[in-house]
Amino acid sequence: MGVVSPVGSDLDTFWSNLVAGKSGVSNIEDPALKGYDCKIAGTVKDFDPAPFFSNPKDARRSDRFAQMGMAASVIAMKDSGVDLDRTDRDRFGCMVGSGIGGLTTLETQHRNLLNKSPSRVSPFTIPMMIANISSGMVSMEYDLRGPNMCIVTACATSNHNIGEAWRMIKFGDADAFIAGGSESTICPMGLAGFGNMKALSMRNDEPERASRPFDVDRDGFVMGEGAGVVVIEELEHAKKRGARIYAELTGYGVSADAHHLTSPHPEGDGAARCMDMAIKHSGISPEDVDYVNAHGTSTGLGDVCETKAIKKVFGDHAKDGLIVSSTKSMTGHLLGAAGGVELAACVQAIREGVIPPTINLENQDPNCDLDYVPNVAREADVKIALTNSFGFGGHNASLLIQKFEG
Repeated sequence: MGVVSPVGSDLDTFWSNLVAGKSGVSNIEDPALKGYDCKIAGTVKDFDPAPFFSNPKDARRSDRFAQMGMAASVIAMKDSGVDLDRTDRDRFGCMVGSGIGGLTTLETQHRNLLNKSPSRVSPFTIPMMIANISSGMVSMEYDLRGPNMCIVTACATSNHNIGEAWRMIKFGDADAFIAGGSESTICPMGLAGFGNMKALSMRNDEPERASRPFDVDRDGFVMGEGAGVVVIEELEHAKKRGARIYAELTGYGVSADAHHLTSPHPEGDGAARCMDMAIKHSGISPEDVDYVNAHGTSTGLGDVCETKAIKKVFGDHAKDGLIVSSTKSMTGHLLGAAGGVELAACVQAIREGVIPPTINLENQDPNCDLDYVPNVAREADVKIALTNSFGFGGHNASLLIQKFEG
């Protein structure tokens, strides 16, 4: 696993801060963003991309989202212990997506075009901007010649990339994948676009308390940035090389709301079908799931709809044994990177027997009436966890993981 996030860019720091309930949201320091209504975000501070590129020039010629995608991939590959010299690289794939791609690059180069001249637009503009470039760069870094794609489904991006990589391994097209997502859109267009659609929290005077999923006083999500990447392998392939197996990915659900460009289905129908598919893939019963890492963005409608969906899928178990939390309360919403980061949180919950809290849950919305682990982490025996990601356009993706007993 590899994580670059507002609460830590190595697994130990990331996890310890989640368990401690530490927020990574702060005031935006970039002077170019001082005049915007939203003045807070979950930024990755002191990030140096250079050590993660074999060629330093490639780091300079990459958008920040691709730099973070490379960093998380390098961390994950090192963590996996895979020996590529003894691996069939034709059967090692890469799917590192992004919900938006190089928005900062597009913005900067468009400004050059308008204010200077066409000749001042960088020749690297297109490869820096396109969302699939992170996946391409990672594959080139490691000479991975297996399936290589980039699924772009807004905030469901990471889960779709990981899930479809899982599906290709099961189909026999590859033995292993680097998969996940990266995102960096804390820039003028990102803040203005999300802000003007009234999606962002404006709790500027209390940044660390702004992301408050399931709380009655929530007023929108807090934009975050970062990357979350995992290495997944076919079981026998992993065993043969003596891999340390964190958990087993056994289910993947995918559905569409077919309802609205930006709003979820009011009854959570698409989200429910998505979770149900992941559970059925796994061959378990809903009552077997111990923990759900919710999409839980801290938006008024989204949190209620996800709660309805969970109750629809889990029935009585939703209120009698199921534990739910939103780590976005600490990281902010990493958009296309959210699913990869949150899958890592689920794996750690299984490994460590601790469920990270939903911080800032001080006055629970009566329409959000589940156990969301308010404010303080909780020890629990987690054997099966499910993580949700839902994106604009009605795209839904759920991943289900189990404690590996082999």
